Amino acid sequence: MDRDERTRQTAESRRMSLNALGLTEAATSIRDGRLSSTELVADCLRRIDEVDPDIQAWAFLDRDHAMRQAEAADDHRKHGKAVGPLHGVPVGIKDIFDTGDMPTEFGSDLWAGRTPRRDAAAVARLRTAGAVILGKTVTTEYAYYNPGKTRNPHDTARTPGGSSSGSAAAVAALMVPGAIGSQTNGSVIRPAAFCGVVGFKPTHGLIPRSGALELSRTLDHVGMFGRSVEDVALLAEILVGFDDDDPDTRPVACPPFTAVAGSEPPLPPRFAFVRSPVWDQAEPVTRDAFAELVDVLGDAPSEVELGARFDKAVDMHRIIMEVDMAHNLRRDYERGGDRLSTPLRQAIERGRTHLALDYRNALSGIEPLNQALDHIFDEYDAILTPAAPGEAPGIETTGNPVFCTLWTYLGVPAISLPLMSSETGLPLGVQLVGRRGNDARLLRTAHWLVRTIGRTGRGTRRKVPSAGPKSAPGAEKRNLR
Repeated sequence: MDRDERTRQTAESRRMSLNALGLTEAATSIRDGRLSSTELVADCLRRIDEVDPDIQAWAFLDRDHAMRQAEAADDHRKHGKAVGPLHGVPVGIKDIFDTGDMPTEFGSDLWAGRTPRRDAAAVARLRTAGAVILGKTVTTEYAYYNPGKTRNPHDTARTPGGSSSGSAAAVAALMVPGAIGSQTNGSVIRPAAFCGVVGFKPTHGLIPRSGALELSRTLDHVGMFGRSVEDVALLAEILVGFDDDDPDTRPVACPPFTAVAGSEPPLPPRFAFVRSPVWDQAEPVTRDAFAELVDVLGDAPSEVELGARFDKAVDMHRIIMEVDMAHNLRRDYERGGDRLSTPLRQAIERGRTHLALDYRNALSGIEPLNQALDHIFDEYDAILTPAAPGEAPGIETTGNPVFCTLWTYLGVPAISLPLMSSETGLPLGVQLVGRRGNDARLLRTAHWLVRTIGRTGRGTRRKVPSAGPKSAPGAEKRNLR
């Protein structure tokens, strides 16, 4: 057998592997009877046995319980009962969301063995949609910065990002087709970028957070990971909605995320390339990659400067986050502060020293900046900006979330797309940001961008050659005053 034939058979084998299916394709195959849940779950568990000893994405996994859920899903369908949009499809759950049938330990020894009595709202909605809750994925300690045990599937000497480390790594390593996580700073977008998957953080308050660890009511978002824009759109459509226990949700109709995301825009989207106030922290590989991306997109992007009013957003986010963490984690700090990591303990201690006036000023700054962004979204479909400063760094850190901070502070929707990779072959995420509440439109724009980059032949996993001396992508430059 020659080398080309072996390559072809290897590729064919990979295509036939059930664990490589995305959420949407798996759900359709199960619904149409071409695939059973037990087959899919068994193949995911086989993949976990194969690769997780090196990656360590799972905090809790009961194989027998997972298979019992799959068998129940198959029995349900065989008896002609109605099936949900994720019927029989396995999903991973970040270990800060309560699960009534599995431990939830927040990545902390202080909560080892904790067994909640009921599901978090997000988990309950996944079950209602028919999903198999495969297990709990690793989170960093209290969803903060201190690294957990998980490694990056592309290079186990590097971080998968945080704090939704296990969720991103499990999807990237083909252990599960989708997973949920959370973001209080950069905990969905950054690990999605480092692991080379799609990560979506909807508008603040769209998905209820009841039954999940609370760090900051103002900043906490539920997010999700998948292998395509269609996959995260499907998860969003299932999870979005009002919940009495989350005061930031509203009783409004759920947008048709999947239908809109898969539709063709009426006009080719326009992008505002925004370096943001932290562009000086972008590594050369990111600067070069974005220069090339903007060049590929031609007239679609224009460079837009946010203006001085946005310069303090990172500091205001930090004040809110640290004060809220000091309040919400006060009991753990008081009863076991010596067992917390140094970064977490120091953040809580800083939160206890901030002035009330500074905290209130930070909160009151959110609405004016969102109003300022409206001028961009009146002209552009999405903001185009890095998801992270560069490649995934080493395992001693979870990476710098600074390119996510502004958008989390403002509560706007954001998505990371694995459109590029560095010359070393590591993923580089492209972040798109949308107008607050325009999540479906952002997903449609993201889908268009993925298709467009794919047609150029310079898509995901392709090396981005040096863009030479370019320092400012885009020929046109605009200022936001």
